[in-house]
Parts: sequence; structure tokens; C-alpha cells
Amino acid sequence: MDAIVEKLLPGLDNMNDSGTREKMGMRVSVIGIIANLMLCSAKLIIGFVSGSISVIADGLNNLSDAGSGVAMLFGFRMAASPADPEHPFGHGRVEYLSGLFLAVVIIIVGFELLKSSVEKIISPEAIVVDAVTAGVLVLSIVGKLVLSEFYFRAGRRLNSATIHAAGVDSRSDCLTTAVVLASVLVYELAGVNIDGIAGALVSLFVLYSGWEAANGTIQPLLGEAPDPELTTGIKCMTLATKSIVGVHDLIVHNYGPGRVFASLHAEVPHTMNIMEAHEIIDDLEQRIAEKYNLNVTVHMDPIVVDDPETNAFRLFLTNVLQAVETGLTMHDFRMVTLTEGRRRLLFDVVVPHKTYLSDQEIRKVIEQQLETSHPGVEVDIHFDHQYC
Repeated sequence: MDAIVEKLLPGLDNMNDSGTREKMGMRVSVIGIIANLMLCSAKLIIGFVSGSISVIADGLNNLSDAGSGVAMLFGFRMAASPADPEHPFGHGRVEYLSGLFLAVVIIIVGFELLKSSVEKIISPEAIVVDAVTAGVLVLSIVGKLVLSEFYFRAGRRLNSATIHAAGVDSRSDCLTTAVVLASVLVYELAGVNIDGIAGALVSLFVLYSGWEAANGTIQPLLGEAPDPELTTGIKCMTLATKSIVGVHDLIVHNYGPGRVFASLHAEVPHTMNIMEAHEIIDDLEQRIAEKYNLNVTVHMDPIVVDDPETNAFRLFLTNVLQAVETGLTMHDFRMVTLTEGRRRLLFDVVVPHKTYLSDQEIRKVIEQQLETSHPGVEVDIHFDHQYC
């Protein structure tokens, strides 16, 4: 199957280019539409010739799947539209919307299947399937199985929740048809009608699959947390850069596959030459962009690192924060001298999401510790609530 995917989708190794990715996504959509139309045509012809209503109905189901493929094609086409004044970051999130549409279709199918299954459990009906119908059902299972596997592999390569949802849809159709055949065999061999029970079990699986597909598209739309590997990698790359001594305020925004924007603050010694620091930051931005295929802006923060008194206060406050709660950190630390030699400490405290203390409670502890150990020292604290 991998060889087939490579043959049908040349250029998969260049998925860092959003234009290539969306072109491949549209090609996957067209392949799905053609495959469903071929299955639909074969079933309708056999259905009309044999007079089988069930085969005709199954053919019309493939026609609706082709319609879902058109929606997916539209999603990729819209996602490929360039940025405009109303959408300055592009239209990449349209792909998530088309995936959500497919997930909703799967959930609706699951509910309808559950409804009909319950009805069959309450009022069982004899299962009658002739040889022609059975042959068409087998053809449908094989065709949908191949198509779903194609969708899943292409979806993984393109990192597309929409294509993955199409694969879930095809797999659900395959399972539903397989249950019909299995129920026929059990009925013919043992005389036991399990059609309703088997259908109910499959419907629950379809509903779960639909929810999983929906969740994969809803989360990016709501603004999910970035991949920890991405944020850790960016931080490590930043801290490994010459002359950079700290990093904070890393924020990542996802405007669709291939349209990720990041910003961060990098701390450098205040004694550095401004032009040298600027060159280091520019080089860092380029390396991050190339490695992670995103747009990145790095803000430069100069900090004092060679003053013993400043360093002593920084260490003292770091220890105080760790004693208050593990996970509290600080950045942008500065010390200024006021009249009569008094000191004022200015810094930002980063508060993780799972911290149960309020900003006021954290501030109170810091001020109490300073008053005990360094009376007369003032503080100016800004609280940042962690984004990544």
C-alpha cells in the first residue's frame, strides 16, 4: 500500500511546503471521489439488473460518500487560498472545518445505525441475501477496506485530520457491511438472528470513531496546546545558541497545517554588542523556521549577569519561588537603585496552569520572605500565566 500511496501522491517528501501539501490533499480527495463513484456505479447497475433494493441502497450510500469527498476537496481548495486582509494568516483552518463535517456525518450514520439496530432487536426480521447481493457486499468490503487504508496512510503522511476522518468513514462502512454478511452466515448456519445485536455493537464503534475524528479537528479550532516535542525542541535550540542565557514567553499559534506561528523571548547579557546580538537572534530565527517549518519571531531581552548583588537576589527569589511551589519560575529580572540606596526588584513570575495559589497569595509570600531577609527592598512583580 505504501508503494501505491507513493505512486499516486508524488511529492510527499516535500510536505513542508504548504502548497504541495494542499495539492496532495486535493488529489487524495479526487481519488476518494472516483473510487466511491466506481463502487456506486457497479452497485447500481447490479442492483437494477437483479432488482435488489439493498444493493441499490448501498450504492446510494457510496454516492453520499463521494459527496463527502467533494466537501473534503472543497476544504483543501479553500485552505490553499492565499491570505487576504480579512484573513491575514491564511485559510488553513478550513481544512479542520471540512474534517469536522466528515466527523459529524460519521456520528449521524452511527446514530441511524444504532436506531435501526435497536428496532431489529425489538422486532427481528428474517435475513435474506441472495448470491448476487452477497457478491456485491464482498466487493464493497474489499473496495472500502483498500480505500480506508489508503486514506489512513495518506493522512499520516500529510498529517491531516480531515483525511484521517475520511478513512474512519470508509472503515465504518466496511465494518457495517461485514456485520451484515456475518449475520447472514450465522443465520444460515445456526438459525440465530444476531443482526440487531451485531449492528448495535458496530454502531457504538462508529459513534466512538466519529467522536475521535471530531476531537481531532475540534481541538485545533479551539486552540489546543502545542506539541510538547515542538516547544521543548525550540527551547533547547534557543538555549544551545551562543550567548543566549535564558528563554521565556514561548507562544505557538496554529492557523492550519503548515501555518504555525511562534514567538519567544531570548535573554542575552546586557553587555553584548547590540549588532552581534541581533545577528545571533536572526540566525536563531532562521534555524528554528527551517527545522520546524513555522514562522518565528524572537524578541531579545538584555539582562544583567555579571553583578554579584543582582545575581544574589536572583538566586534568592528563585529559591523562594521553588519553596512556594515547584514549577514557579521567573524571568526579566532587574534591580534598580532608588533614593537613599533602597533597592527595587522587578521581575515576571511564570505561573503554571495547575497552580492552585492565586497571584495575590504568591506575591504575599515573596514580600514576606524579602521583608524577613532583606527589609526595605521593594518588588514590582508581573504574573505570566503559562502558555506552553
